[in-house]
Amino acid sequence: MKPKFSVIVPVYNRRDEVASLLESLAKQTVKNFEVIIVDDGSTDPCGGECAPYAGFVTYYMKDNEGRSPARNYGMERARGDYFVFFDSDCVIPSAYFATLERELEARTADCYGGPDSAHDSFTPLQKAINFAMTSLLTTGGIRGGRIQLEKFKPRTFNMGFARRVYEKVGGFREMFSEDIDMSTRIKQAGFSIELFRPCAVYHRRRLSWRKFARQVYVFGMSRITLQLLYPGSLKAVHTLPALFLLGTLFLLAMGCAVSLWWLAPLAVYIVALFVAALASTRSLKIALLAVPASMVQLYGYGAGFLKAWFTQILLGRGRNEAAELRIRQGKNE
Repeated sequence: MKPKFSVIVPVYNRRDEVASLLESLAKQTVKNFEVIIVDDGSTDPCGGECAPYAGFVTYYMKDNEGRSPARNYGMERARGDYFVFFDSDCVIPSAYFATLERELEARTADCYGGPDSAHDSFTPLQKAINFAMTSLLTTGGIRGGRIQLEKFKPRTFNMGFARRVYEKVGGFREMFSEDIDMSTRIKQAGFSIELFRPCAVYHRRRLSWRKFARQVYVFGMSRITLQLLYPGSLKAVHTLPALFLLGTLFLLAMGCAVSLWWLAPLAVYIVALFVAALASTRSLKIALLAVPASMVQLYGYGAGFLKAWFTQILLGRGRNEAAELRIRQGKNE
């Protein structure tokens, strides 16, 4: 029987995560989907984790090329009419596909995205990072929250689109923030995009401070690349972490040179973060971790944004890269 949905997941050395993801997919109350796991040249393959679910999971091993080629590889082999994308570090609630079907029946969407949250079983650090990545006080609610400072753009930790979208727009480009690039191209092609808030997933995030800092630093850099690809796409909310970083440096300098009272605005913001995290998580430990996690998110993103702005825009080094991406996409369409 032909599946309605094709779930496509790129994997690189994430065996434990794949096991949890597949376990959650096996518990779905609606099972009209197939799962395509694309192992992107892992040195620690996850074929063994996929084998027990051979009834609905197809496992492919390919040479390492990156996330986007892996997703495109999966789409080329998908049988469903609708492609659904998760990251390997996600856990899917058992009613996800039942909810997705209801949402699609209520309002037809060529492309959709859903929010993410932290599961009760996640570590305190993972929950703190989840707060940092989803709070209105840190990211402006751009990842699917109920209050948003920017129009929603689906991301591949929880995203889907119809086969006809793929046939017209083509696959993902190999770049940072490839999902935002894809969402933008889908919108520009005239397809509808919806936020399905009930279709949430649990997202583990990074397991260490170093990995989280690196991730948000790259996010900041990629925002400049997106601006070069799509002039005018840069919004005020995207500049806030960079302004926060520069503002913090100014306040620290004034606090040392003039008066400690200059540090009051920063202290007020830190208290606000703690109170918001405590109210959201109801855990003192997570709230205490959420403060440095939020700072890492803001400072890391801001630093990446400023570096990319200086090198790619001010020095003009990113314009050739953006032009090459456009040319490569044109050849693929």
